[in-house]
Amino acid sequence: QVQLVESGGGLVQPGGSLRLSCAASGNIFPINDMGWYRQAPGKQRELVAYITSVGSTNLADSVKGRFAISRDNAKHTVYLQMNSLKPEDTAVYYCSMKGYFSSGATSDYWGRGTQVTVSS
Repeated sequence: QVQLVESGGGLVQPGGSLRLSCAASGNIFPINDMGWYRQAPGKQRELVAYITSVGSTNLADSVKGRFAISRDNAKHTVYLQMNSLKPEDTAVYYCSMKGYFSSGATSDYWGRGTQVTVSS
């Protein structure tokens, strides 16, 4: 099993910054992609940012130019740097990991989420 624990959420004013962290532990797959998703009240969960095991990244259009995703493979940790935050960024942010078996099959894991609230 893989455990994912997010941290770094909180209350921030519009225009402010936060850095989320997600630490993975347990039986971590040698090859894994990691991502950040968010879910606002009454809305579906959506992809925010994604980073592959070799460092390729993908960001949602709504956060391009403001957010950045990175990972430290030695620490099994993925980060989400969020700048120029807007009220519409308010949501619970979830960390995810997609682990790859040698057969090509995959297994998905999720953290419990961390609340980000952008408000004055």
